[in-house]
Amino acid sequence: MNRIVVPLALLLFLPLFGLAAPFLFPGLSTHPELIATGTLSHLWNYVLGGYIASTLVLIGGVGFGVFILGVGNAWIIASYDFPGKKIFEWALILPLAVPTYVMAYLFVDLLQFSGPIQSALRAILGLDTLWFFPDPRSLTGAIWSFSFCLFPYVYLITRTAFLERSRRLIEVSETLGYSPFQGFMKLVLPMARPAIFAGMALALMEVLADFGAVSYFGVQTFATGIFKAWLSFGDRLAAVQLSLGLLTLVLLIFFIEQNSRSKLRYASSSQSKPIAIELRGKKSFFAFSFCGLTLLFGFLLPAFALFQLLYQQGLSVDIRYLDWLGNSLSVSLITAVVSVAFAVFFAYAVRINTHLAWVNRLLGFGYALPGAVLAIGILSFLEIFQLAWWMSASVLVLVYAYLVRFLSSSLQSVEAGLSRITPSMDGSAALLGLSRVQILKRVHVPLLKRSLITAGLFVFVDVMKELPATLLLRPFNFDTLAVATYQLAADERLAELALPSLTIVLVGLFPVLILSRVIAKS
Repeated sequence: MNRIVVPLALLLFLPLFGLAAPFLFPGLSTHPELIATGTLSHLWNYVLGGYIASTLVLIGGVGFGVFILGVGNAWIIASYDFPGKKIFEWALILPLAVPTYVMAYLFVDLLQFSGPIQSALRAILGLDTLWFFPDPRSLTGAIWSFSFCLFPYVYLITRTAFLERSRRLIEVSETLGYSPFQGFMKLVLPMARPAIFAGMALALMEVLADFGAVSYFGVQTFATGIFKAWLSFGDRLAAVQLSLGLLTLVLLIFFIEQNSRSKLRYASSSQSKPIAIELRGKKSFFAFSFCGLTLLFGFLLPAFALFQLLYQQGLSVDIRYLDWLGNSLSVSLITAVVSVAFAVFFAYAVRINTHLAWVNRLLGFGYALPGAVLAIGILSFLEIFQLAWWMSASVLVLVYAYLVRFLSSSLQSVEAGLSRITPSMDGSAALLGLSRVQILKRVHVPLLKRSLITAGLFVFVDVMKELPATLLLRPFNFDTLAVATYQLAADERLAELALPSLTIVLVGLFPVLILSRVIAKS
C-alpha cells in the first residue's frame, strides 16, 4: 500500500504540471513559438492592471463585510441571551446552502429596476425612476452579495473561538476597568484573531475561485480573464499566465489560513463554559435586529426571490431539466463514491505509516485550487500530450477535476473518524490473524460508516454546485444544473433558472442542516 501512496497523490497534481510545463519545458508544447509572443507583456499593458485592481478591491471589500457580519453575529450569539437566539444560532449558517452565483442572480433580480423593491419604492414615492438607487450590477453589488453569502465561514469558526474563550479573560477586562466593548476590542478580539483570519481566508478563497457571480456583476477579475483568454480569444498561454497569477493570490491566502489554523489553540485556554449575559430593552432589540437583518438579507430575501421566480414560471418545466438533473446527480454520485474510496485509502495509509502524513497535508491544497485554474491546468496538460479528445469521449476528465478539488473535504472527515478508533483495536485484530486489508474492511469501515456518509454527502453537494471547472471541462451536450443556471442567467431568462437553482439550494441544505443540528445540540 505504501508504495503506491506517493505516486497516486502525485497523479492528483498533474494540473499543476500542466500550468508549469509550457514555461519549464517549451518543447512539449505543440506551439512552442507562442512562448515568445509577449502575451504577458500585452496583458500587463492592457488588462492585467484592471484584473489585479478589481480583484484586490473585491477581496478587500468582501473581507471587511464577512468580518463585520461573521464576528458581529458570532459575538452576539456566543455572549448574550435574547429572544430568538436559539433560532439565529443555527439559522445564520443557512446562506452556505446558496451558491454564490445563485445569490448573485437573486440579488440583482431583487434590486434591479423591474424588481419588487424598486417597484414598491416607486409606487410609494410616486416617482418614475429612483435616481438615488445604486446599480446592483456593479462591484459594490458583488461585494454586498458575496459578504452575505460567505459570512458563515467566519461566523462558524469565530463562534467556536468565542464559546471556548476563558471566562477569566472577561473578568480580567472588568477588573481593569474596561467597558464590555473595550474588553471585546482589547482582549477578546485579539485572542480570537487566528480563528477570524482562518474564516476570512476560506471566504476569500471562495471569492477568488468564483466565476458565475463576478461575470454576472460585470466585474473583471482573474477568473473572468481566464475564461475570456481561453474561450473568447483562444489563447492558451494567456489563460495559463492568468491562472498562475490567480494561483499566486490563492497560495498567499491559503498560507494565511493554514498559519491561522495552527494558532487556533490560542483562542481557548480554559474549559469553563461561558455564561451568556441576558439582554433587555434596547440592547435586546439591537441584538435581535442585527442577527435578524443578517438572516433576512443572507437567506430569507434570496429565498423569497427564488420562490417568486418559480411562481412566475408557473407549472411549465423545461424539457431539459431532467437531463440537467440526471447529469448532475450522476457525476456527483460517481465523484462522491470515488472520493470516499480515495480518502479511506490515504487516511488508512497514514494510520499505518505516520511518515506519510505530509501526503495528506499536500492533498488538502486541492480545495484551495480555483475551479478555473484547475480546469486550465488539465486542459494544458491534455493539449501537451494530444489527449484533449478525452473530454468529448466521457466525463472521466470532469470527475478527475472534481476529485482533485474536493478530495480534501472527504479526507478530513475520514481522518476525523479514524482518529476516534483506538489503535489497540488494530493490534487486537492483528493478533486474531487479520491482514491490514481485512482490518480495514472488517473493523474500520463499519465503525466509519457515519464519517463515510458525511464525507460523501459533502463531496456530492460541492460537485452539484461547482461551476467554473464544469463549464470548461464538460463533454459536448453535457449540461449540469449549475451550467444550466449560469447559461439561463447569461440570457436574462431569470424565471427559467428558478427550478434548477432551487434544486441546487435544496441539495445544499443537507450538509447545512447537519451542521445546524450539531450547533443546536452544542
